[in-house]
Amino acid sequence: MSEHVPAPVAGSPVEDAKASRFGRRRGMQSRKTVTFGDASDVTTSKGWMLVSLGGLFLLWWWFTRGPEPILDEKTFPSPFATWDAFVDWWRDGYRRASAWEHASASLSRVLKGMLIGTIIGIPVGFAMGLSRVLRGIFDPIVELFRPVPPLALLPMFIMWFGIGEESKVNLLVWASVWVMIIASRAGVLGVSGSKVHAAYSLGANKWQILRYVILPNALPEVFTGLRVALGVSWGTLVAAELVGAEKGLGASIYIASRFFRMDIVLMNIVIIGVIGALMDLVMRLFESRLIPWRGKG
Repeated sequence: MSEHVPAPVAGSPVEDAKASRFGRRRGMQSRKTVTFGDASDVTTSKGWMLVSLGGLFLLWWWFTRGPEPILDEKTFPSPFATWDAFVDWWRDGYRRASAWEHASASLSRVLKGMLIGTIIGIPVGFAMGLSRVLRGIFDPIVELFRPVPPLALLPMFIMWFGIGEESKVNLLVWASVWVMIIASRAGVLGVSGSKVHAAYSLGANKWQILRYVILPNALPEVFTGLRVALGVSWGTLVAAELVGAEKGLGASIYIASRFFRMDIVLMNIVIIGVIGALMDLVMRLFESRLIPWRGKG
């Protein structure tokens, strides 16, 4: 005769123990067991960022003001001399222009060049990725002119467009447009063929394929191109402001170097680096908001 075992009552210790074991098993199943190579698991460590910046500042101080300075402060100013130059620049400006006028002039040129380069580069890159004919037409042009550095074209741009704003903006367009073309083309060519065939099998037309399949899958590469192009344009700024510019961070560097004001030169270099890092941070924030599917297949 078999003995009847009553079923556990909900809320009893036996039932609670079973639920606890089941929850632990589910937690173990949902916990990541492999993180190497998983892009979603690689995030910026704020602590290590502070360690990196602190170490950089310490090296700067050690080389210029340490017990046995390695660099002459006249040729490479210390952090304190650079800070004093920044305070004077912020309070009094430089060369009859305020700090904001110099910074805004440079930002305006870079953003104008980036905007025009993006408007030209993205359609050309998409066309190269979608059409064999257009790729055959544009590919030799892109590969021929892409390696040419903007600084090499500065004399010609001055002859063509003068020494005003037009030559500077066009030089920055040149710096950014090739990056945007390459990034856009790579984004289109990186779209999985299975997704395109699946959309066609569901009855999508070419416009719907472009709008709902190709564009979303290419946007991560396009945003990467935007970040790279912004960095290249910001780095070309000094060359763009070498001639005929009265305002701008690059112009300040050029003028200060003629009078051997290395503190002003280094201060503007640091400002260019900080503004560039902030712009890249803004681009990352936009990317995380506008392309949440990046790295998720």
